[in-house]
Amino acid sequence: MFHRSLVPALAGMAVLAPAAPAAADPSPEFAPRHVVVRYDADASRADRAQIQDATGTSFDEDLPGGARTLRIEDGESVRETLDELRRHDEVAYAVPDYEVRAAGFIPNDPGRRGDGVGGWTKLQWNFFGPASVNAPDAWEYARAAGVPGGRGVTVAVVDSGVAYERRGRFRRAPDLYAGRFVKPYDFVENDHHPNDEESHGTHVSGTIAQKTNNGFGVTGLAYGVKIMPLRVLNADGGGRASYISRAIRYAARNGADVINMSVEFDLLQKASGIPEVISAIRYANKKGVVMVAASGNDFVNRVTYPARDPRVIAVGATTDNLCKADYSNTGKELDLVAPGGGDDAPLDDNAADAQNCDPASRGRGIVQETFTTSFRRFGLVADQGTSFASPHVSAAAALLIASGRIGTDPTPEQVVQRLKETARDLGPAGADTRYGAGLLDAAAALAPETPSQGGTTAPPATNLE
Repeated sequence: MFHRSLVPALAGMAVLAPAAPAAADPSPEFAPRHVVVRYDADASRADRAQIQDATGTSFDEDLPGGARTLRIEDGESVRETLDELRRHDEVAYAVPDYEVRAAGFIPNDPGRRGDGVGGWTKLQWNFFGPASVNAPDAWEYARAAGVPGGRGVTVAVVDSGVAYERRGRFRRAPDLYAGRFVKPYDFVENDHHPNDEESHGTHVSGTIAQKTNNGFGVTGLAYGVKIMPLRVLNADGGGRASYISRAIRYAARNGADVINMSVEFDLLQKASGIPEVISAIRYANKKGVVMVAASGNDFVNRVTYPARDPRVIAVGATTDNLCKADYSNTGKELDLVAPGGGDDAPLDDNAADAQNCDPASRGRGIVQETFTTSFRRFGLVADQGTSFASPHVSAAAALLIASGRIGTDPTPEQVVQRLKETARDLGPAGADTRYGAGLLDAAAALAPETPSQGGTTAPPATNLE
């Protein structure tokens, strides 16, 4: 964990926010090389053929109600072709074949009290906006695939535990799904009750699987998954290598599809000193488990273990300015970056970074629900660190696996390849030691076709609930 700040108390039931002033509508986009035409009822087949010949168009397909689409064959623009068609008396109307897409799924979670329906967007810059992982479109792709929120996938959270049950002095976080925890285990106390005593694991789990569209609090990127809470950190945030190795093997044996490890060893730790952890990582990889870990928060050009292992997706952190976070470790082992919050690194050796980064500004944190003054009191907390970047990638991996976009049983290597090839390039052109392959784009990863750098394919039109 890095450091945190409290955000005002968690919202209750949502209320409608006042409408914002209307902005000028941009011109709607339309499909190139196609137009929609309806001829007068008395237009003969010969009339239609003559008009199409004169306007450089050909028949494409019939539409319900008597209209049809025409394909532009002579290289004229859509608007020029429409002008030509409209000059013919036999044409009742001619219009562009306008493009349509679903707006990304915007849940009704209000964020802070009083922010109203969808108020989470004001807090969760990491999910919504220019520096985000494009959560709304990713959610829509998953819904269109019949797996809302990554339903059917299990993510193991190897951390300080999770506030997942009501037991003794502990309470479940109110904005986590009660029925979506599987195979919990506490490797610190050696029992089946890995209740969080530090708050870190609960926050991380929220980024992955917070309740979404429930009119309360904030949202989770893979809100449909099951969480396997595995406690390896004590109340002070410390743990042991033996706990980590046991947790990785336990998760792999008990059906985890993804393992999130927002934990780090000392910067100087070598693989030779943690052979049991390396062996466990190798075991989980052979079982087909996708492993994701934080790159570390040491401000240096070296990734820490377990993220340093080549079978683990190493995740660095970015800020709300699309800059590398000042604390985030970098290096040749870095695979991706994701929002981690905090202040910008002082970068001026690259034009893009020089434009985005402002070390003098105070960056925002990653907001999620966790307990605050006691195990019974919960609120929205803003944290920052690579610990809070890692769960974005774990959640995106879960959505990708659930969607079947790259097959019904993708290998860990296929998952990381897809996430990297659809990432948004930041900093120096191409993959680099500062940002790896780039900023995670969850929507691009789930898109039917690989988008160009910096953009996503529009989600399919669906009937939004």
